Amino acid sequence: MFGLDIFERGVLAERERGRGSMTDHAERPLLFLDVDGPLLPFGEGPQRAPRGTTPDSRLARLTSEVGSRLAALPCELVWATTWEEEANAEIAPRIGLPRLPVVSWPEPIDQHKREDQWFGLCWKTRTLVNWAGGRPFAWVDDEITNADREWVSVHHSGRALLHHVESYRGLADEDFAVLDQWLRAF
Repeated sequence: MFGLDIFERGVLAERERGRGSMTDHAERPLLFLDVDGPLLPFGEGPQRAPRGTTPDSRLARLTSEVGSRLAALPCELVWATTWEEEANAEIAPRIGLPRLPVVSWPEPIDQHKREDQWFGLCWKTRTLVNWAGGRPFAWVDDEITNADREWVSVHHSGRALLHHVESYRGLADEDFAVLDQWLRAF
């Protein structure tokens, strides 16, 4: 079983006591957004630049339609990307989004790093669960696996949707449909 830190033990203790206070948020669910893959697809295709293009040419593929579709979802958008604050400077204006909250990535704890590698977890999973603090969340990323889903189901007291997006195509109509349906179920 995974080692539990103080926060995780507290979440489990609350769950065992049946209080559920960490999941009874009146706030809208969070939507953690990755950039590379979901918003900036990799690979070649009819609407994608060939490999070896400059970063600026990749950014030129961003459209306001994606931003409008994200803004229309009933949630609070949060950047969950290695771009960190650069997502607000470079991505948000190009797709018509306001400045969004940004997840900062802490230095990994050696024990967690070893466990994450052993169980095949994405390096973002623990941080996002801690950042959500029991609040319902959806997460779109091209690195999500079943191991992440299982870990979140055990360590997160709220509802969660971990939605894998194919990195070669990015967010597509079917991804927005899944997100919209899940987010509107609240």
